[in-house]
Amino acid sequence: MKQQNETLNTVDNRKLLKSVFVVAGPIALQSLIASSLNLVDNLMIGALGEVALNAVGVSVQLFFVYWMFVFGFVSGSATFMAQFFGARDFVNIRRTTGFAFCVVFGMGVLFFCAAMIFPQYVLRIFTKYPEVIATGIPYVRTGAFTFLLIPITQSLTVALRSTQQTHLPLIASVTGLCMNTFMNYCLIYGKFGFPRLEVQGAALATVISRCVELGLVLFFIFGRNNILKGPIREFFGFHQELARRIVRNALPTTINETMWGLGTSLYVAAFARISISAGAAIQACNTINSLFSLAAFSVGDAVLILVGQKLGEGEKGMAFEMAKKLTALAVIIGFILGGLTILFGKPILSLFDFTAAGAEDAWLILLVYAALLWLDVYNATIVTGVLRCGGDTRFAMFTEVGTVWLIGVPLAFLTSLVLGWPIYLAVLAVKTENLVKSVFLTLRFRSRKWLNTVIEGL
Repeated sequence: MKQQNETLNTVDNRKLLKSVFVVAGPIALQSLIASSLNLVDNLMIGALGEVALNAVGVSVQLFFVYWMFVFGFVSGSATFMAQFFGARDFVNIRRTTGFAFCVVFGMGVLFFCAAMIFPQYVLRIFTKYPEVIATGIPYVRTGAFTFLLIPITQSLTVALRSTQQTHLPLIASVTGLCMNTFMNYCLIYGKFGFPRLEVQGAALATVISRCVELGLVLFFIFGRNNILKGPIREFFGFHQELARRIVRNALPTTINETMWGLGTSLYVAAFARISISAGAAIQACNTINSLFSLAAFSVGDAVLILVGQKLGEGEKGMAFEMAKKLTALAVIIGFILGGLTILFGKPILSLFDFTAAGAEDAWLILLVYAALLWLDVYNATIVTGVLRCGGDTRFAMFTEVGTVWLIGVPLAFLTSLVLGWPIYLAVLAVKTENLVKSVFLTLRFRSRKWLNTVIEGL
């Protein structure tokens, strides 16, 4: 027993860090590049004025809510993919991938119809300003085609990541993002012979880049001798028991991410109603915050993949120790990136075309984000990595949805629209939901109730 404890407590740190670098490194780099290019995109839009920046900020909320639905379901499916990979069962990895695609594509069709038929009603949820709605409608309608592309790309991307081929989605994503930036420049401003489409051009550039990304992912899997390559019928040959278990595990993650995404979008809806300037400030700060935070969230992906693989191998003790060390690493990274946000935030904000009031609001919002970034990363690592790798998705759902909707959303509207607080104080008040959430997540982590093997009997 003593020897076993020593083995568990001395998980080779260098070997673990190397595994994290191999798995999370490409995901982090992908997130960093995505955030950087998203910042460039927002600067291009911002040059058109605060109305255009606000319009894009509220328009993307529909896409954000759908993205969180996709992320939630494929994350719940990734639990099975990671554990099947630990068991070297590639047929069931393909079946899981195909089932995940069917579900998220079906929802994508519904979002596509909503975006094409009544975008003005969707935008009214997030803003009360007619000029913002009028500017946002072409963006929503043009970008609607991404609802049909994302399901294929993300289902296959998660399968690649779960089988530790994270460099392939990185290549596809970076290529697509570079194409997005180039086409944004061409279509927003009318360069190199392209028409000047302004906000609509940004949406069209996104659709083009998504097509490029999808084409590369399909080539990497089906155009080469990839371990995921197999007969198409295998991807859609999932049986009832597998589908039932995936839904049972993925339904809480889907509700979790969708309701979290919707709640976060309502934060934007509340803040954007303060003024057009405040709406533009929150959009810019969210973009800059993503630049520094999304790379850190890749540790959660590493936990799901690496710890999930250990659970698939039946090594629960090793899985717990790995999760503990990786969560501590995530917090350290969060502190470092919070400092970098403060250091570089003001120079980046100066690139936006803000009024004096908008610039002041944006800087104070960014300070709030930076100071609490470590807590965001900690919570995200526990939810998306620790709890999901062991199939403990119901607890994660109740914790996240409960704190966002019972604490965050009421505080956003109360402070912004009833009490009339400045936007930076409203943002700080909303962040208290993260503090409450961290208490519940810490207790759950220490209980070890999340250490489950979900593929037994399949």
